[in-house]
Amino acid sequence: MKILSQNTAFGGMQGVFAHDSDACKCEMTFAVFVPPQAVLERRPVLWYLSGLTCTHQNVMEKGEYRRMAAELGLIIVCPDTSPRGNDVPDELTNWKMGKGAGMYLDATQEPWAENYRMYTYITEELPALVAEQFRVDMDRQGIFGHSMGGHGAMTIALKNPERFRSCSAFAPIVEPSTADWTVDAFEKYLGPDKAKWREYDACALVADGARFPEFLIDQGSADSFLENGLRPWLFEDAIKDTEIGLRLRMHERYDHSYYFISTFMDDHLRWHAERLG
Repeated sequence: MKILSQNTAFGGMQGVFAHDSDACKCEMTFAVFVPPQAVLERRPVLWYLSGLTCTHQNVMEKGEYRRMAAELGLIIVCPDTSPRGNDVPDELTNWKMGKGAGMYLDATQEPWAENYRMYTYITEELPALVAEQFRVDMDRQGIFGHSMGGHGAMTIALKNPERFRSCSAFAPIVEPSTADWTVDAFEKYLGPDKAKWREYDACALVADGARFPEFLIDQGSADSFLENGLRPWLFEDAIKDTEIGLRLRMHERYDHSYYFISTFMDDHLRWHAERLG
């Protein structure tokens, strides 16, 4: 693991690191905030998954999470959103596909299958590295994210309820198998058989029996992607007649930006801290 930067913030350390990834067959970059409490004891870890076009850097610079994370004693890990590098396949004119648009799935179709294995990277490879390098309590993990990353957080939680104690999302894509801005990527990554898409779709996972105790979702009503891409009401419908809890909060005038995310970041960190202990 290479140290790219380390800075003191709110008594803790904000670092950026790189390592060679077996899952993605390239060098991957990620950020970690370590609160001051981690000097003395292992602390809960919270994974933040970013959205389309983002890297690890967007939330690190605009998410405003460090003050509250330091107060609550939470380690925050912010992975990249896709594999990177000159040899990694991409669609340069399509921001919804390729680099910056890994969709938190394991691609099965060429030319994407070799590098685009973000589900394995997020659930297996990066957690093993973080557990080895930082003073984290891996028995207390939560996951959250924004947009594509909200989709990733919800699907990963639903598929791994024994690992994660908490999950929340900002403006998540709750049904990517039918959303205007993700269908094309799903077909290219996973092929035309839509039955295989269900493994990475929160609404479909619930319909197929996946369960997680509860979710917190914040959504701006002025979000330009709300009607065709995000549609949180579909997840409300999906969990009816299940034991899954949902706190869905709609916010007038808020859009899809990090101004929205940073406004409600403290609420999400408190939500996770209550459940992580």
